[in-house]
Amino acid sequence: MDPHNVVLAGLIGAGIQASRTPALHEQEGDAQGLRYLYRLIDLDQLQLDSGALPDLLLAAERMNFTGLNITFPCKQTIIPLLDELSPEARGIGAVNTVVLKEGKRIGHNTDCLGFAEGFRRGLPDVGVARVVQMGAGGAGAAVAHALLSEGAQLLSIFDVEIRRAQALADNLNQHFGAGRAVAGQDLPGALAVADGLVNTTPMGMKKLPGTPVPVELLRRELWVAEIVYFPLETELLRQARALGCRTLDGGNMAVFQAVKAFELFSGVAPDAQRMLAHFQGMVG
Repeated sequence: MDPHNVVLAGLIGAGIQASRTPALHEQEGDAQGLRYLYRLIDLDQLQLDSGALPDLLLAAERMNFTGLNITFPCKQTIIPLLDELSPEARGIGAVNTVVLKEGKRIGHNTDCLGFAEGFRRGLPDVGVARVVQMGAGGAGAAVAHALLSEGAQLLSIFDVEIRRAQALADNLNQHFGAGRAVAGQDLPGALAVADGLVNTTPMGMKKLPGTPVPVELLRRELWVAEIVYFPLETELLRQARALGCRTLDGGNMAVFQAVKAFELFSGVAPDAQRMLAHFQGMVG
């Protein structure tokens, strides 16, 4: 078989056994006539932490991996270990895709594009004058860039580490103009005047049940978006839908970030609609 038609990829992250990403990539690889293998490298299962990243990257290179996806908690800690960053990854300050090519490790960010595409499809025509975002980590940075690119006028970012929220707001204001983002301090006040709420924290995942905001702060006029997709209906979305809010689950971001990552790994343009259908078939 032509070695250009062989892709060996993997996902590094913690608690990723439920990930749909391997099946998403492998099924599209089959449809494209590629020999496409996608492996999970689960830090929890291996009893490792992000300190193992240098060893894992070196091992992947030695085993001729084509590339790696990177998820929580490694999207920022991996950056010093890379040779190059795409403009998106540099601007966002987070990497979710690493292409291993000709001895170089090149970091990309497909989360930003993935969220923006899902947002346009799933919540067309919603108001974005004021948006509240929970979380300022690697995924949060990508989502914040996407929201401001999609026209959010004021993004209030809340994080358990106020300094992390402030650092992200400072980065965003440099890119998008002063005053577009703030580190939030009064969550009830911000949500009372917001058009929408986005959760970019892991809260709501099967292993981290609960909601990132007190449910009594939700109201019918808010739209609510989620990046967690396992389960597809998080507690936050369930509560929001019960109130009549417009909602967006994490499935579209999961699919559209994978669409771009597939292209980066394989050099082949995937069929986005087919990948969306694959995903919906897995969670249906």
